[in-house]
Amino acid sequence: MEYIKRKSLLYKTEVDFGDYAANHVLGCSHGCTYPCYAMMMAKRFGRVKTYDAWIQPKIVMNAEELLREEIPRYKNKITSVHFCFTTDPFMYGYKEIADLSMRLIAMLNDSHIKCTILTKGCLPMELAQLSSRNECGITLMSLNEDFRKDAEPFSAPYRERIGNLYQLHKRGLKTWVSIEPYPTPNILQQNIEDILDAISFADKIIFGRMNYNAAVSEYKNHKEYFNQVSNKVIDFCRKHNKEYHIKKGTIEHFPGLCF
Repeated sequence: MEYIKRKSLLYKTEVDFGDYAANHVLGCSHGCTYPCYAMMMAKRFGRVKTYDAWIQPKIVMNAEELLREEIPRYKNKITSVHFCFTTDPFMYGYKEIADLSMRLIAMLNDSHIKCTILTKGCLPMELAQLSSRNECGITLMSLNEDFRKDAEPFSAPYRERIGNLYQLHKRGLKTWVSIEPYPTPNILQQNIEDILDAISFADKIIFGRMNYNAAVSEYKNHKEYFNQVSNKVIDFCRKHNKEYHIKKGTIEHFPGLCF
């Protein structure tokens, strides 16, 4: 494992459903190929040069020190801290990263700051021993394992992600699922209803379309397609009294369509 130092840890996010965030790792071992926006930005700003460099994560060695300094500075401004937008707090098979994530989340909880957590790895059951205000989530774009091995080659199997999330749900934590980046049928033939049924226990669902992939724009009427799928997600959440959020840019407004 390699290590780096940073000058800051917490930052105000511009993501439409976020507040503050922490990124205590550079890179991500899951190796998503759709492509990954976080990797694209890291390459653009010179933090990494290649895909191979990106999937060799580097831990921010002074992350705990930075957080101790920043909590008093930002505490009154923070509603919640998200783990993570540009890396993954529980990379599959990386115990050292998971342990650091748990320590950082505990530090924030000790200061009465809620954390939201999102992973393509496996959520540890120890999260149930931290604040009951925390919200634990997984990213899930399919149930097709062959597709996962191609699109997210080093991530946790889908059923394993779902199983861990369900166990935390049973322990009383608020759980959520980010169904994104959702592909068009020319990339993968699937039914959103199957995914919704598999995660029907979750308290909240976020849905977002696949971006930065030429095959999406090549699919005829892809905008209408994402509208239709978004409507199915909204209908499901309303029927089952769940919170939901459709990510910015997923829905296109057309005459006669209401959302």
